[in-house]
Amino acid sequence: MSLVGKKFPNITVDAISEMGDNLRINVLEEAVNNNKKVLLFWYPKDFTFVCPTELHAFQAALGEFEKRNTIVIGASCDTNEVHFAWLNTPKNNGGIEGVTYPLLADTTRNLSKALDILDAQEVYDEESNDILLEGSNVTFRATYLIDETGKIFHESVNDMPLGRNVNEYLRLVDAYTHVQTKGEVCPANWEEGKEAMGADRLSTAAYLSQN
Repeated sequence: MSLVGKKFPNITVDAISEMGDNLRINVLEEAVNNNKKVLLFWYPKDFTFVCPTELHAFQAALGEFEKRNTIVIGASCDTNEVHFAWLNTPKNNGGIEGVTYPLLADTTRNLSKALDILDAQEVYDEESNDILLEGSNVTFRATYLIDETGKIFHESVNDMPLGRNVNEYLRLVDAYTHVQTKGEVCPANWEEGKEAMGADRLSTAAYLSQN
């Protein structure tokens, strides 16, 4: 079930900084207490294949997110120790050395379960009379954009082989900020600097007649 329009779960999770400091991060509090937007992106596993390309892509765009008053946080179900080992592995060896934003270590899976983004299904085994898990029990490539009040204004989930387009999240932050500040709505393919429109029938008709 979609969480868009709802408050982000109020759950605190272990995390690690680029320097190896063990942290406790509550994403909702990061947004509200700092009066910033938050981009939280989940990836399946450290030391895998598509994942490092995404972490480096978000790092490359970090300055653009910071210009937009937006905090970037990565997340998986790996431990802090595994995160730190990956942070100390060079890029040319498949590592994420150079990544500076924090990484959540949701080893309890409390937050990923609340978001319902785990590749895991409970099945009943008649022979053993046990409830077993099927699936990898790691997260899909889920992405959340959270505003300054802690409300989720975007969520998306990719299957594991499909990497994200980081520029689309910058566009979505721009669009939401435009709505916040101008009171207008953003039509299809809107980008910063393009014409937006009023949320009424006449404005839609005028926009469509010109585009």
